[in-house]
Amino acid sequence: MLVREKLFIGGRWVAPSGREMIDVHNAGTGEMMGRVPAGNAKDVDAAAAAARRAFESWSNTSADQRAELLGKISANLKARTDELAKTIAQEVGMPLKLAGRIQAGLPIANFANFAKLLKEF
Repeated sequence: MLVREKLFIGGRWVAPSGREMIDVHNAGTGEMMGRVPAGNAKDVDAAAAAARRAFESWSNTSADQRAELLGKISANLKARTDELAKTIAQEVGMPLKLAGRIQAGLPIANFANFAKLLKEF
């Protein structure tokens, strides 16, 4: 069972503001497969502020830099397709093959396609 005690905010794992946890269940079996921090309004504010800072930084990147970064995201997601598909299939009760094609596959394709478009722009 995977237990996360921190939230991923601003590119790093940080302690949540509260102590409440959420149990994550396998949608097919009902078994608990993990626990994650519930997060609260302070955590949302921290995430929104981090997103704003990231947007400002992203706005200053060139099309070539963006294409390179989006390509790397696509490649890294592709390398973890099986892991992503398995987790998603368990969490939402979706057949593994579909989770791989849709829930993992579409974001991989989208990042790759936008990287390609930026190179051609």
